[in-house]
Amino acid sequence: MNGVVEVANKNIKKIIQKMVVTCKDWHEMLPFSLHGYRTSIRTSTGETPFSLVYGMEVMLPVELYQQRMKKDFDKKVRPRVFREGYLVLKKILSFKPDARGKWTPNYEGTYVVKRSFSGGALILRTMDGEEFTRPINADADKKYFA
Repeated sequence: MNGVVEVANKNIKKIIQKMVVTCKDWHEMLPFSLHGYRTSIRTSTGETPFSLVYGMEVMLPVELYQQRMKKDFDKKVRPRVFREGYLVLKKILSFKPDARGKWTPNYEGTYVVKRSFSGGALILRTMDGEEFTRPINADADKKYFA
């Protein structure tokens, strides 16, 4: 094999030497060093040995857990669509303490959506026709039903 196995063993040995505290616990770090070696990209091929063998990248159990949580969360999310002419309430994003405490209102006014962008931004105007200069995130608004 032209010394390929020896080179691989040398690299794994270097990884283990960086991970162990004493020379007696090298066998405990062997699975972790092998995982690191198999999932690191080689400069000669531009791929990991794992992806060359299995045709896909390795997934850690943590990544699988995160994907499952994301899938469950995305099931519950309902996108809100705002169109021109909708009446909305704008969330009050105040960082100043109010004397009313928990009785402070969370939303203000009744505004009309003048323009809605695909990324979730809205340009609002008041009922009198006065227009806001800056767009507002759709997350900070909710529909107003009269």
